[in-house]
Amino acid sequence: MDDLELFHRSGHDFMSSNEQLSAIKAPVILAVDDDEDNLLLLTYVLEPLNCTVITAVDAHTAFEKVEIEHPDLILLDVMLPDLDGLQIVHQLRQDSKTRAIPVVAVTALAREEDKNRILTAGCNDYISKPYLIEDLEAIIHRNLTRNRSVVAPAEVPMDCAS
Repeated sequence: MDDLELFHRSGHDFMSSNEQLSAIKAPVILAVDDDEDNLLLLTYVLEPLNCTVITAVDAHTAFEKVEIEHPDLILLDVMLPDLDGLQIVHQLRQDSKTRAIPVVAVTALAREEDKNRILTAGCNDYISKPYLIEDLEAIIHRNLTRNRSVVAPAEVPMDCAS
């Protein structure tokens, strides 16, 4: 009996790469925007990438979803009616349970000084509306793989990683 046959008889087996990918938890992305159409677009873009999308239309709901769902990434509109996105980021960064969650500002604020203010406030990345889907996908991939304590590169599903 050769080593390979002995290995299989001992009950061990390797999972195929497809089995390994299906065993990996899809990244959970929280999209926060007061415009339902923007949330629908984000969901439309993210679901084919094998990302689990949860949404919130205001700060209160966003904080509830963060507490319950523990997202791997937050896509955050800066201009919200109840509490602006920068205040949300500030609160997330103050809490040891949420400070490591990458936050990407998805905003209509497109001036360079707006971008600098948003990044200085604690957002990890920034994209202005309207955006190219390819640019959004690249930012999502970069932020899911950047923070290894949230999702290691090998743990990002292939579609979401591309």
